[in-house]
Amino acid sequence: MEKILLSHGGGGEETWKLIKELFFKYFSNPILESMEDAATLSVEGKIAFTTDGFTVSPIFFPGGDIGKLAVAGTVNDLAAVAAEPKYLSVSFIIEEGLPFKDLERVVQSMAKTASEVGVQIVTGDTKVVPKGAADKLFISVSGIGKIVKEGVSARNLSEGDVILVSSTVGDHGACIFALREGLEFEGLKSDCVPLWDMVKRLLEEGINIKAMRDPTRGGLSAVLNEWAQASNVGIFVEEEKIPVDEKVLGLCEFLGIEPYDLASEGNMVIAVAPEDAQKALEILKSHPLGRKASIIGKVKNQPRGKVILKTLYGVERILEPPSGEILPRIC
Repeated sequence: MEKILLSHGGGGEETWKLIKELFFKYFSNPILESMEDAATLSVEGKIAFTTDGFTVSPIFFPGGDIGKLAVAGTVNDLAAVAAEPKYLSVSFIIEEGLPFKDLERVVQSMAKTASEVGVQIVTGDTKVVPKGAADKLFISVSGIGKIVKEGVSARNLSEGDVILVSSTVGDHGACIFALREGLEFEGLKSDCVPLWDMVKRLLEEGINIKAMRDPTRGGLSAVLNEWAQASNVGIFVEEEKIPVDEKVLGLCEFLGIEPYDLASEGNMVIAVAPEDAQKALEILKSHPLGRKASIIGKVKNQPRGKVILKTLYGVERILEPPSGEILPRIC
């Protein structure tokens, strides 16, 4: 008989058993096991702090699951400001009746992803809510990282800076869209993966990084428009240089949407000083997660606050930020 998670209102003994037999089993470290009301941490220098909630539906998908996504997404938010991920806090909101094997699978995935990065899960919380009050499982994660390079910001762009992407765009959004809508596009897979190791190589090589962002909600078009407005510059990108997986492109053509509006969870948009552009591209391509990296455009003074896309036909048009959300609960 399948083991079902404790019911809403389960007693302290049940909760303790869950913590000891599941979370301590996979997240074990001295800070977590001290069982204090708050974790005591040690980080020298400036830190970055981020928090995010993960409600993706379905919770398991090709290329990952809500657990891997929660850790990778938080790690990538820290990496985007050049911060080495150090500590995570994790909170689980669990729907009554969720099979224990599903929760364990998610926790195992989180532990594996955290181990790959070298980040520790040091504190957390678990709540079980009545059936219907949540959809299977929601996870909230906060992360602390040590700043390796100061000043990486969306407000740093200036004329001549070069824009790169580390991989194909829209993979995660396309995968979740097809899966949820029952569309048969064989081979679509989320690109969900932590990117710190790749970013660290750029920093170690002294690349003058101006800004970074992982293009989740709103995809590449949202990132570029936010940068153009934050730095009050124009950004020019070439469609033929933006890497898009053929399967993602096929889905977009079928639905009449643009891949630039779809979320990525294993891609980093990076702005660098012009003299470092080629070196940055070489470093990215030498990393397993950056083999499809590409220089896609550059920063100009005009038109301020706008993103211009040169299409495959040589026509220039404004790349508008996405209006609304194409698909809710993608992360």
